[in-house]
Amino acid sequence: MPAAGRFLLDTNIVIALFAQDDAVRFNLERVTEVYIPAVVLGELFFGAAKSGRPTENTAKVERFAAGRTIVPCDLEVAREYGRLKQLLLEKGRPIPENDVWIAASAKHHSMILVTRDRHFAEIAELVTLDWAIPPQ
Repeated sequence: MPAAGRFLLDTNIVIALFAQDDAVRFNLERVTEVYIPAVVLGELFFGAAKSGRPTENTAKVERFAAGRTIVPCDLEVAREYGRLKQLLLEKGRPIPENDVWIAASAKHHSMILVTRDRHFAEIAELVTLDWAIPPQ
């Protein structure tokens, strides 16, 4: 696993981190530049709101977000989103809407997307990494 680079975490990686996943914790300890897309935080806050313990889970998301670098959806990310969404439409291979935004953030900022979702492979120029693999 490369230690150099800028890593953007997908929602499923953050959820795995909340669940104390050893592979995610191991890999996260070995990288220096970690970023969180605003869209991922939105998904996490939604999950907290609909959970059986919304106050506790919202606080967990707040603690996680504190001190992290959040990648916003700005004009340039929106432009990349439009380009990626059109490419996926042309291929006839749509992916979930929020994941297009996450991919656009990673692409625009030249980051490695850390995810467990295989559908990101539909975006050929997107660099992904799977932290599901436990350390050897």
